[in-house]
Amino acid sequence: MALLPLRERVSGPDHFTTLVVRGNLARWTGEAGDPAAARDQLAALLPIRETISGLDHPATLTARANLARWTGKAGDPGAARDQLMALLPVRESVSGPKHPDTLAVRADIARWTRLARGMARTADQGSEGPGTRRRPGQRRARHAALYARLLPEFDQILGPEHPDTLAVRAGLASSTSEAGDRTGACDQFAALLPVVERVLGPEHPLTLDIRAGLARWTGSVKDAAGARDQFAALLPLFERVLGLEHPQTLYIRHSVARWTGQAGDPGAARDQYAALLPVRERVLGPEHPDTRVARNNLAYWTKEASSSAH
Repeated sequence: MALLPLRERVSGPDHFTTLVVRGNLARWTGEAGDPAAARDQLAALLPIRETISGLDHPATLTARANLARWTGKAGDPGAARDQLMALLPVRESVSGPKHPDTLAVRADIARWTRLARGMARTADQGSEGPGTRRRPGQRRARHAALYARLLPEFDQILGPEHPDTLAVRAGLASSTSEAGDRTGACDQFAALLPVVERVLGPEHPLTLDIRAGLARWTGSVKDAAGARDQFAALLPLFERVLGLEHPQTLYIRHSVARWTGQAGDPGAARDQYAALLPVRERVLGPEHPDTRVARNNLAYWTKEASSSAH
């Protein structure tokens, strides 16, 4: 942030280097845990970039992809998907259908499509009548099939250990679990983890995401104690890499508490949620969905701890 006003004064607000600094500021704002601010910064930057560099310039296309990324991370995966769908034909025209940047857009479309469907499931079930309700399991199976179609292309063009290929494999594992095959998802995450740790390192964001996915689905296949232990081991890594109050760190704290309770210790789960709730209220706001989850879970495990004490 300190560099931007200096660059604007020396080079001018529309200079190419100034725009690069603005893009980097947006990126690191998002990486620091404020995706909504990153989204807003990129939304303000994009029309300037389009005017200065042109609609088809690689920097403009990168700005569009980054805007979609932070739009999704800020909580609107449907908008992220739509932005990327509009970007894809431009990227294909400029770079070609097999270019790594084109493949990255296709992978991101699959990701945000999957997450958008996940957010819409509850609304779908509440708004559709019994005669028109669609089959969410079939939709989620199609998401897994989409990743399965992408994976051979990534393997062939980028190589099986390219970071983008590994991210597609992680997406396939996640969509496999959401399609109902939790054991298969656990197996995929377990097979993927040592490869990602070797290629990217134990503290890379994708490595941490895969470890979190493995822990989550370990719990979902009826191993609550295993999930608790895996999340507990992850927590200090997330705290060190992302910070104590990063939303993903708070998710790991929530998961430790959740699986602690599921593993048979409601009193410890109650205490963990009691410590987590004021942090989520301060960081996310009192009415944020994650804050409400923490509040509801605190009430639930307080009741369970009281019942088990009698």
